[in-house]
Amino acid sequence: MKFPRAIRLDGSDLEVYEAAAEPGEWAIPGSFTFIHDTAETLQGKRLQAFRSAFLGTSSFGWCTLVEVAEIDEDQYQEVIDRVAQHFVRAHGAPHIAAALPVAADEADYAVGICHHPVHTLLGIERDFGDDGIVESLKVLRPRDGLDHAKVRLWGPQ
Repeated sequence: MKFPRAIRLDGSDLEVYEAAAEPGEWAIPGSFTFIHDTAETLQGKRLQAFRSAFLGTSSFGWCTLVEVAEIDEDQYQEVIDRVAQHFVRAHGAPHIAAALPVAADEADYAVGICHHPVHTLLGIERDFGDDGIVESLKVLRPRDGLDHAKVRLWGPQ
């Protein structure tokens, strides 16, 4: 099965976000983090995360890009368990039993955005729409023989 994995092409995530995800950790879109925010309440680094970041599922820090990668069943279940624990600790879920199905939905959604080849880079853009948060994905496919998608982002070196 495919799943998003945090990637860092440069050090900007360390500067842009309150906390940066570690390269290689599994990630989810994480839009639920902003469910109580409005365009008026978001500022600074939190606004940057809202606009264009994925949520790491180990550090619960943010990353601008994820890579489509293969995940095994045990790793996938670990992601669900960590996200459920995060819901209890940081988002007011009453207990793990209530949080697990919601965490599973988040993980399933992350699988659903990874219908691209392995090593494809994904970016996310968010905004507020009439019915709440609106997400759109950006897809960057690596070209044969080139180092990841760096050339697609900044041109030949």
